[in-house]
Amino acid sequence: MPDATHAIATPAPSQPAVIHRSDYRPPAWMVPDVSLDFDLDPDATRVRAKLDVRRGSAAGEPLRLDGAGQTLLSVHVDGVAVNDWTLDNDALVIPLSGEAHTVETEVEIAPEANSQLMGLYASSGILCTQCEAEGFRRITYFPDRPDVLARYRVRMTADKARFPILLANGDPVDGGDLDDGRHWAEWHDPYPKPSYLFALVAGDLAVNRGSFTTMSGREVVLGIWVREGDLARTDHALHALKLSMAWDEQVYGREYDLDVFNIVAVDDFNFGAMENKGLNIFNSRYILADPDTATDIDYDNVAGVVAHEYFHNWSGNRITCRDWFQLSLKEGFTVYRDQGFSADQGSAAVKRIEDVRSLRASQFPEDGGPLAHPVRPESFIEISNFYTATIYNKGAELIRMMATILGPQRFRAATDLYFERFDGTAATCEDFVACMEDAGGVDLSQFRLWYSQAGTPRVAATLDHQAGGGRATLRLSQQVPATPGQPEKHAMVLPLKIRLFGAETGRPLTDEQLVLLDQPAETLVFEAISERPVLSINRGFSAPVVIESDRSPADLAFLSGHDDDPFARYEAMQQLMLDTLVAGAIEGQADHRAVIGAVGATLSDPSLDPAFVAEAVLLPAEGFIADQLATVDPEAVFTAREALRRDLGAQLEGQWREAYDGPRAPYAYTPRDKGLRRLRNVALGYLAATGAEDAAKLAFTQFAAADNMTDRQGALQVLSNTDFDERVAAFDIFFHRYADNPLVLDKWFQTQALSSRADTADVVVELAQHRAFSLTNPNRARALVGAFGVNQRAFNRADGVGYRFLADQLIALDRINPQTSAKLLPPLGRWRRFDPARSALMRGELERIVATPGLSKDLFEQASKSLEG
Repeated sequence: MPDATHAIATPAPSQPAVIHRSDYRPPAWMVPDVSLDFDLDPDATRVRAKLDVRRGSAAGEPLRLDGAGQTLLSVHVDGVAVNDWTLDNDALVIPLSGEAHTVETEVEIAPEANSQLMGLYASSGILCTQCEAEGFRRITYFPDRPDVLARYRVRMTADKARFPILLANGDPVDGGDLDDGRHWAEWHDPYPKPSYLFALVAGDLAVNRGSFTTMSGREVVLGIWVREGDLARTDHALHALKLSMAWDEQVYGREYDLDVFNIVAVDDFNFGAMENKGLNIFNSRYILADPDTATDIDYDNVAGVVAHEYFHNWSGNRITCRDWFQLSLKEGFTVYRDQGFSADQGSAAVKRIEDVRSLRASQFPEDGGPLAHPVRPESFIEISNFYTATIYNKGAELIRMMATILGPQRFRAATDLYFERFDGTAATCEDFVACMEDAGGVDLSQFRLWYSQAGTPRVAATLDHQAGGGRATLRLSQQVPATPGQPEKHAMVLPLKIRLFGAETGRPLTDEQLVLLDQPAETLVFEAISERPVLSINRGFSAPVVIESDRSPADLAFLSGHDDDPFARYEAMQQLMLDTLVAGAIEGQADHRAVIGAVGATLSDPSLDPAFVAEAVLLPAEGFIADQLATVDPEAVFTAREALRRDLGAQLEGQWREAYDGPRAPYAYTPRDKGLRRLRNVALGYLAATGAEDAAKLAFTQFAAADNMTDRQGALQVLSNTDFDERVAAFDIFFHRYADNPLVLDKWFQTQALSSRADTADVVVELAQHRAFSLTNPNRARALVGAFGVNQRAFNRADGVGYRFLADQLIALDRINPQTSAKLLPPLGRWRRFDPARSALMRGELERIVATPGLSKDLFEQASKSLEG
């Protein structure tokens, strides 16, 4: 422990410090090699670290090692104990002369008491790590920044009965038993990596083994490690891993580089998963799946997240980030890669629809609110707050736009160049874009604005046609709204895929063409257009923008039935629905006939994939409808949407019943079977919306007889929004059937939190007191508190009970797990969008949060920005 002779500077600033991208400086010291020796114990783990340090960029600088929350026991330099070190706000500062030294430290940490789930912590008897972004400093003293890359050798010693399995990064080297009932294992990772990729797991685990032969003929041993009782639910994850490894070789030419690849699933995890080199650690919800406990969406998510973390081996591990402002370098690119993988495993059209829906639900509101930030931010207080939809999802759209501009062959050449040029280094977003330019032969100078400029561009499109002359004129203009700190915006490069269709014949009048809109306005002229054209624009969602066009309801209905681009066809239907719903919310009523006709035509088209039909006929979410309004009226949005749902259900009842009674077979996880289940559950929802006499019976019968979780939860969701007596019975049955399964019980909480019933806020407040609810588990907190925050109607109840509830939960959760607490705050930050009464209530809760003594910098940053932005 530090003694009185050591200088300890620990004054707490009145506000957390702001870190700026412009302040980046290369490391003063590099650490090419690290040896770590862990004496593992849940209550008191000792960590001995041996660092080979080499002076980097700054002559005369002392060695500064980041730390947090550990007890320092000793410091040695070149084998000699030293006492001239200091502690500066948790960092260990050691004055060193010369160019190279060996520095050894010993610390003690308490994994069992680590509720923040960063560093080394305990989860249901398993010791595991989470080090991204700055968790390694909670394990030992180290320059905890992504541009310090080291080779790691790790030795672990632990009680063999309690922790029979000892895993770390890289490949196993040696191990054995000790005389005192303990054992040891040593692992070595030969590839230099930043500290955020360090991983260690110790526990009583079972493994699902597999193998994969790489394209060069090497055999890689695969392992999915879980508790014994969960082993039967790991086959899907193992299969997805093998598919991912093969896909990355085929599509990107990337071969795995170690002899083993391990995945460990734990119940308590702040994120979805972590790509630690050779030892991925997962939230169990993204590993465990069987038909009885996992929905089709769960299965898809398992495969997508397994792929994402595996793909990071190259886009994130072999090439990492120079600094955390470059986070999208690895995350945006890897999301783009995992989206491509998932699209190739099923329906590419449906996958694109799902990705865009997710972008609009999370990233568009982020871009339009007080927490808006560029894909490459300029500053932050707490880096964990920038693991956002903007970094991930919008970042992926930037990669997609560059791929669109370059075309498949040049894009592949550019990624090959990127992997070759920067392998083994810490790179920047600029480095990636430069590879796109060098291999693609394009100038992306203006495109770089996408990395530095926040906000969602809005594109206005007007199409005129001279009936007698055969000329059509398309006028395009763009505008990027002001965002916090960026009142003035420049024109972006917007790759827009467009095509014209004949309104009378339904035939294409032009080929699809890519328009690069890089000016505030542009005019395109089409000759020899023999009939009135209808504009199909932003086909495939080629740019993450909002389109404002002069297309009539009839034009949109036409495109929903004739466009040859699946996404554009879906988008036309959604826009038709959205325009109708916005009119209903503003005026209190709307003409539903065009929507009913378009949905009926889609349902009756035998050429369409059932999965696509299910997506196309779904109404836009209440939150997305609200985003179109100058001032949000949650009850008006809900009323307008329910009215259209009832009309669609009633007017098309025969078609909904036909869809519901369609082909059925024992559960199979195939694209067609998934589509049929999805459409059947959508049809059940529309039938229930009509108040049909047999709707409750249909839903409860499906719930009780289901042979899979997709149909069981689908029926439960339908019942959750109704007043049927069967609703209470179904929730009771569901709880008792799955009371011992945490992941399924999360669905029980989440389904109630998302209910559209008028009493949902009261139910949620009561559920927070339920014996099965706990804020200590991030999944459970997200299932109830997080889901409730996105429930447009319930959260924004006029009496403010939803706002008070969320603030109370965030303050309580902040004391346990600041990262999770901060991520659940954004719904309160939209206070400016609402009427004065709701706005005042939301702002008041934000002010209460900011004024809370001892608030973490995570939650402080989110709440204070929400007040000021």
